[in-house]
Amino acid sequence: MSERACAYCQLPISGRSDKKFCDDQCRSAYGAKYRRAALDPVRRINAVLKRNREILLALNPSGKTVTSKSELVWRGFDFAYHTSIYQTRSGSTYHYCYDIGYLVLGAERVLVVRSESGIKADQDVGTGYSG
Repeated sequence: MSERACAYCQLPISGRSDKKFCDDQCRSAYGAKYRRAALDPVRRINAVLKRNREILLALNPSGKTVTSKSELVWRGFDFAYHTSIYQTRSGSTYHYCYDIGYLVLGAERVLVVRSESGIKADQDVGTGYSG
């Protein structure tokens, strides 16, 4: 019979033939390591979304303002990440980072708005959810 090793610490284990870990600490540490690895992409995306929201909020203390794309980029804003999209009847497309949105007005200008109540689910065309 070959000696089995703990899946976490690689020490020899004894006992039941289907045992994978030498003790509860190794079993718990092994599970935490793989759960953490699975959540890393989500954490990275949430960090970008949070940074985007903080940048928009810092540039828009009054609720509605116009700024430049270069200012947003200089502060670290990433236009590829947003939580939702709202399209008006006139065809304007607002991108939101939670409750703070922006509308690209041209090559360099961006309108930043703050939604008092957030976007209603039936208005959100970014997720395909129609409420």
